[in-house]
Amino acid sequence: MENWIKLSLPHKSGTEMKYIEQAFADDWFVPLGPNVDEFERRLSDFVGGRPVVALSAGTAAIHLGLVMLGVQRDDEVICQSLTFAASANPIKYCGAKPVFVGSEPETWNMSPDLLRQAIDDRIKRTGRKPKAIIAVDLYGMPARLDEIAAIAAEHEIPLLEDSAEAMGSTLDGKMCGTFGEYGAMSFNGNKMITTSGGGALICPDEKAAARVKFLATQARENRPYYYHEVIGYNYRLSNISAGIGIGQLETIDSRLARRREIHDIYNRELAGVACVKVHDNPSQRFNSNFWLTTILLDSNSPLTPDELRLWLAEKHIETRLLWRPMDMQPVFADCPAYGDGLDRELFESGLCLPSGSSLTDSEVARVIEALKEALR
Repeated sequence: MENWIKLSLPHKSGTEMKYIEQAFADDWFVPLGPNVDEFERRLSDFVGGRPVVALSAGTAAIHLGLVMLGVQRDDEVICQSLTFAASANPIKYCGAKPVFVGSEPETWNMSPDLLRQAIDDRIKRTGRKPKAIIAVDLYGMPARLDEIAAIAAEHEIPLLEDSAEAMGSTLDGKMCGTFGEYGAMSFNGNKMITTSGGGALICPDEKAAARVKFLATQARENRPYYYHEVIGYNYRLSNISAGIGIGQLETIDSRLARRREIHDIYNRELAGVACVKVHDNPSQRFNSNFWLTTILLDSNSPLTPDELRLWLAEKHIETRLLWRPMDMQPVFADCPAYGDGLDRELFESGLCLPSGSSLTDSEVARVIEALKEALR
């Protein structure tokens, strides 16, 4: 029986245990500690020097970013519709209301034109501006962040960038996660690096980072007894998990290179399959990490994406449908949405392919041959 080819498995660097064992030797197998401090320092270096706070999840990072931006009950927050639910759920944590905005066809991310339309219409309908904007870098592809940031600045609405899937991706050489006031990172088990679950918040300055750390550790005031003036959260990353992250970061460059290489192989080898289009960088300005390589099937495909997914699963190849847009989710049925139908089209015609950096060339070739067999 052939082995399963998974979508995106964690990829060990080989040095993670060194940092874990040192933590145990030094009795630092507790929340926080020197591994957390070092992990944050290295993350800050990686993103270009902005302070970074290590947290328990990317969702926690988005939540704290919204808290730092002052989002409160009954506020409205604009969010990309074509994304994972963790982009939007923290809006609800704050008691606020999501306003979903559709994507544009080249990046599959938030359309600047639809964003402007949504802002103007919300002001007209409610008499006030949305409190924040959450832009997403879907599957590692940078959004049109310069245009989105310019619209946000024009209306004086803060931008929070959800770069959970985009570690190492750049737009015009600038790292994703650094275009807004705050940027969220994820270290879930299937991401570019993992801490066995975890995330981080990229902050604008040290003062903001200190406040995020305060809120993430139950907002305990500096007194000899436990004293709280604001609601806090238990959102910090553990010292053991941070040790895994340090080891993972030591090979981030090679992991990025391999994901991009796998995408290029798919792009090249599937070019002759008439009904398949591999999603690619729109121009040289964009440099996706291709966390997941994605394809679209046109109307001539003999199989729908879900039929293809099931067919490949019989061959022990794991794939995944694209994210179902948030404005199509029952839990958000009462939320305003601004789109042109593209998100639904992408969802109904797209598929994510195995893309992990640990895939061998022969495994990638097996996926390609299976796709060609299914779609001939």
